[in-house]
Amino acid sequence: MNLLSRFTKPDYLSGEDFLKNYSYTVPKGFNFVRDVMDEYASLVPAQLAMIWTNEHGDERKFTFRDMSLLSKKAANALRAMGIGRGDPVLLMLKRRYEYWLVALGLMRLGAIQIPATHQLQEKDITYRVQAASAKAILCVGEEELAQHVLLSKEKCPELKCVACLGGPREGFLDFDALLRSASEEMEDCYTPEEEDIMLLYFTSGTTGMPKMVAHDYRYGLGHLITGAFWHNLTDQSIHLTTADSGWAKCGWGKFYGQWIAGAVNFIYDFDKFNARKMLEMLEKYRITSFCAPPTIYRFLIKEDMEKYDLSALKWATCAGEPLNPEVFNQFRRMTGVKIHEAFGQTETTPLLLTHKWMEPRPGSTGVPSPHYQIHVVDREGRDVEAGEEGELCVDVREGRPAGLCMGYYRDPEATEKVFRQGMYHTGDMVWKDEQGYYHFIGRADDVIKSSGYRIGPFEVESALISHPAVIECAITGVPDPDRGQVVKATVMLTKGYEPSEALKKELQNHVKRVTAPYKYPRIIEFVDELPKTISGKIQRAKLRKQDEQGIREKQ
Repeated sequence: MNLLSRFTKPDYLSGEDFLKNYSYTVPKGFNFVRDVMDEYASLVPAQLAMIWTNEHGDERKFTFRDMSLLSKKAANALRAMGIGRGDPVLLMLKRRYEYWLVALGLMRLGAIQIPATHQLQEKDITYRVQAASAKAILCVGEEELAQHVLLSKEKCPELKCVACLGGPREGFLDFDALLRSASEEMEDCYTPEEEDIMLLYFTSGTTGMPKMVAHDYRYGLGHLITGAFWHNLTDQSIHLTTADSGWAKCGWGKFYGQWIAGAVNFIYDFDKFNARKMLEMLEKYRITSFCAPPTIYRFLIKEDMEKYDLSALKWATCAGEPLNPEVFNQFRRMTGVKIHEAFGQTETTPLLLTHKWMEPRPGSTGVPSPHYQIHVVDREGRDVEAGEEGELCVDVREGRPAGLCMGYYRDPEATEKVFRQGMYHTGDMVWKDEQGYYHFIGRADDVIKSSGYRIGPFEVESALISHPAVIECAITGVPDPDRGQVVKATVMLTKGYEPSEALKKELQNHVKRVTAPYKYPRIIEFVDELPKTISGKIQRAKLRKQDEQGIREKQ
């Protein structure tokens, strides 16, 4: 069974019916763990909720009853750590199954989860703890990350404690032991108030350090469409989204909407993506629905996919960056499955999507989600005509829809910048064709999308400038056939340094050491000066245009 009918109509007759008549219900005091997970545990306790496996062949299966009881144990373990209502907790748990137990446990307490990537360095962790006033850190028990966390702890007196998975470790509470010994009895589940924060995501920091996107407890209902009408899931589905738990795409693809639809969340816990191993998982576990960024599809189609029995696969989706038509066509040829694209932000759930009744059109992200009142506007805020470029916006004059962020935590100026004139302004530019399909153009800012990651230039620039050889630099994205984009650094050197391949390598390694390694510039170009506006701002758009021109000339 599934609980979809409690929140929306489950059986729209057509795409037209869906787009015209979609509506949803938010129960008073909605809390996902009580109103979805505990309900399943009561009604269908033996129904499978999650299959988890890792690169080493370890495997665990969890029913909804398991998820309910174990999340109560997690909540009690968190209480033992001193965590209570409103306390922010930083989670760096990769794809360990404990992430889902802890996230649900935090909902039971009314505490705030802050998912983060395990690739953060000490300065990244310290910034996040201090910005959010985090009370605890829970991380995987791996040596490098553990050292970064302990260094951060020394600078963050507000931290009550740090805990890790993987057994006893000096300086950390042993969360495995806390979880084992915790009671599975817990009568009180927090009933949220309207403005309670459930979830904080850190953005990519396009114009400064990362901002904190605040979501309330209605966020899960913002993904009603994600699971049922984009991923096309039912209680017979086994769904795999590749995202790590530290990214918002995890909330999109392996949590809220998928469980509301009654599907099994399949979690493949890996450190480094391997296309052959991913194909083996799809075959072995008879995955029916698959979601990944286009980069992963690019690597999959380079393999001999005909060697694998993918007959169970009925549906495929992608988000994170524009999908190349050639990838769409090759994947369809190899599997018979069309890829359905969608687009949204950390601040939202899907804004544009190729819903389950639609014929995918390569190069298009689909149509506006009926969950939102979407407008495409010019600089004066007027709706543009088909074929015209404009900014994608959400009408909030009748209230903020479930799934749209509350704003930026502790940053009213940034919040007012995006919520203005009765609209939420995404900063993303799109256009609509004559058939009503929407096409993504790019950010109004400079965020880089590479291999499914969103990378803000400011953090990489800050890392580079901390090297004595760099006096000034600009970070941009360069088109790449495999990764979508790669990070490029255009660098002005300090007097006394000369350009060389050795210096390029040194700067790349420097960035890997001082910030998350995936952000390092794969391309470095040395220049005598950077293009700037009259006011002295670096013209990244001009650099991108020069790179694109150079690529065209080489083709």
